[in-house]
Amino acid sequence: NVALNTAISNPDISVALFSLEMPAEHLVNRMISTRGQIPGDHVRTGKLNKSEWNAFNHAADTIKQQRIFIDDSGYIKTTDIFSKCRKLATDENLGLIVIDYIQLISSNNERENRQEQVSKISRELKGLARELNVPVLALSQLSRQVESRQDKRPILSDLRESGSLEQDADIVMMLYRDSYYNRSDTDEPTPELELVELDIAKHRNGRTGTLNFQFQSSTGAFTSIASERR
Repeated sequence: NVALNTAISNPDISVALFSLEMPAEHLVNRMISTRGQIPGDHVRTGKLNKSEWNAFNHAADTIKQQRIFIDDSGYIKTTDIFSKCRKLATDENLGLIVIDYIQLISSNNERENRQEQVSKISRELKGLARELNVPVLALSQLSRQVESRQDKRPILSDLRESGSLEQDADIVMMLYRDSYYNRSDTDEPTPELELVELDIAKHRNGRTGTLNFQFQSSTGAFTSIASERR
């Protein structure tokens, strides 16, 4: 959502999207589903009605026009990311770097333990953002500690494998969806519309607080609703 919306809202810049977990084809299908408001399973199977095909084609055309460069390499190091981003900054006016997700980046030093590796990767990405003057949005896994607490809303210490992520980031945002953690034991389907909390847990130069969104599970679309800031 962020990569696509940024590209659409800022046609003069390009967006680099490093998808280490999901193939580019699946990622684009999700973009089409969200942009076209088409259920994701309809997009995946190709079983669309006439209005959905129209929405599909319109969404695909919109996405095709955007300057989004997707790298879905399953194995990539920070040196590779730096090289590709520097070229995009020179040739394509790079405006945003998105990494999904940081724990899947391979280390340049295999002798270090994983915590040391992730800490170094975090510092290197911070350096890349400053060098290119381009924001880096890096998704992160959470540790399993969150699952053992009664209140499963994530906190800063839940960032997995490195405290450096919390220290290096200018902004840390945490997503919480109650139905994900507190599903009933029945076979009731996931509700079509769900409340998602976006907690701005750290903001180096601004306010923290909670923003509320409505999440449509079938399309992956988020819609802003009433929120609280502190």
